[in-house]
Amino acid sequence: MGVKSEEIKNRTKNLIKDPLLLITIIVIFVLIAIFIVYPLLKVFFVSLREPSGNLSFSAYGKSLSNRYMLQGFRNSLVVAGLTAFFGMFIGYIFAYTINRTDIPFKGFFRTIAIMPIVFPPFIGALSIIMLFGFNGLITANIFGIRNFPVYGFWGLMIAQIVSFFPVAFITLDGVIGTISPTLEDAAFNLGANRWQAFVKVILPMSVPGIASTMLILFIESLADFGNPLILAGSRFPILSVQAYLQITGMNDTRGGAAIAIWLLIPSLIAFILQKYWVAKKKYITVTGKPTISVLKSVSKPMKWFLFSLCVIFSIFILIIYVTIFWGAFTQSWGMNNTFTLNNFKYVFDVGLHSIIDTLIIALTSTPVSALLGMIIAFLLVRKTFPGKRLMEFSSVLSFAVPGTVIGIGYIFAFNTPPFLLTGTLAILVFNFVFRYMPVGIQSGVALLNQVDPAIEEAAYTLGADNRQVFSKITLPLIVPAFFSALVFAFVRAMTAISAAIFLVSANWNLITVQILSQSDSGRLSEACAFSVILIVMIMAFVFILKLFLKNKISLSNNNTI
Repeated sequence: MGVKSEEIKNRTKNLIKDPLLLITIIVIFVLIAIFIVYPLLKVFFVSLREPSGNLSFSAYGKSLSNRYMLQGFRNSLVVAGLTAFFGMFIGYIFAYTINRTDIPFKGFFRTIAIMPIVFPPFIGALSIIMLFGFNGLITANIFGIRNFPVYGFWGLMIAQIVSFFPVAFITLDGVIGTISPTLEDAAFNLGANRWQAFVKVILPMSVPGIASTMLILFIESLADFGNPLILAGSRFPILSVQAYLQITGMNDTRGGAAIAIWLLIPSLIAFILQKYWVAKKKYITVTGKPTISVLKSVSKPMKWFLFSLCVIFSIFILIIYVTIFWGAFTQSWGMNNTFTLNNFKYVFDVGLHSIIDTLIIALTSTPVSALLGMIIAFLLVRKTFPGKRLMEFSSVLSFAVPGTVIGIGYIFAFNTPPFLLTGTLAILVFNFVFRYMPVGIQSGVALLNQVDPAIEEAAYTLGADNRQVFSKITLPLIVPAFFSALVFAFVRAMTAISAAIFLVSANWNLITVQILSQSDSGRLSEACAFSVILIVMIMAFVFILKLFLKNKISLSNNNTI
């Protein structure tokens, strides 16, 4: 204890010697406390406070004593669990096929595998209605089926798997890609066949990545709001939607807060397991550059079988997103498929205000979120200070919190002085900044761990201070992580719905809310037109950012020469 307290004293002395570093750490803790911790505590206290002012846990028992709400809780866990498994399974097939076979069109499959990340999740749900609904292209027009249960379990599962399997692919692609092929060579040399090499070598080495991926997908699915709102239906309740309806439809803030806490508990458990248990279970192989033919990994029939699975799923994904573009140019989807541009005229007549608002909010929150993520990553990797582990946990806590809970928390926290932000631009910007900051932190930490600290130490030796080292040395070195954080924050800000639906107002609205509104009104073609506008804006931003990054790197290289 004495050694530990002495170490803390030394850390504190070092902080006092650097006022800028101390102020930065204090400001970050204050911001985290206000915009992440405080809203969550507010949800908890509102759920406890009875109309009389007394504190009681009765709202929790009441919320789940209702059979409909209890069914919603079960449904949420079942859908999240199945999404985690099947999303991981499909992501693993894509990652294994790309990394362990010599199939053609690998670049195409990689693009398809990450495509759903760029598009709003609930746009897939909209497309599924257009394909499998009562007037669906596949069910009604091709097979003559008009009673396919698109609303409920089956439709929601299709949407969730398509929306979230790319997260699994990105993680598992890195895991399988870094497993040394020499291990398979050794297994073959010892007499193992291909199946034994997979089961005894590749699969066990993938287990930490698989477990981590499943927990992440479980959290993502449990937190999702857009797909369930469109597809779940009244016969298949989902807890995130029920919390929203409890507050907005029944004006029961205490009951809605209690449902939100029930939703938060499994998310937090999965988050803690993923962060502090699974993340530590890694297998590392230290090798040189092996010379091995990946043809040994699978037989020729198996290679083409895996290729066929990837083709089938890729075609399905393409159909889903092509349908959105097709629907945007039809008079009335399912009834009158005549080509028209009137839907876009309608979008700019009715939704121009929402389009401008969405761009302003996204362009304001994106750089702040990415830069703050890089600063926190720098502090966590390169600095030692009291409360470092607390900052590490609390700064990424919002990743584990379902958007519905965050939205409810912001309503309660910022609806009264001293933080009266309801209905303003600020509340939406702060929500997006702190909601998507964890991705920047994780990207920055991963890249900083690969940068030799000696580079920064050399700058300190030459007299640079912390601000100069971060801006002139560290930040340029982590430009790829900064770029990833910018793209992710912008895409999520443009496509957000779960928390944002609680925070929009007459003054500040979002395209995603317009899409949901058009879908609820049965105006699917107009909803598709809004979706196309949203997709085009996202792709344009990514292209411009990529071009800017390329030019900046090129200019930097020329200056170096």
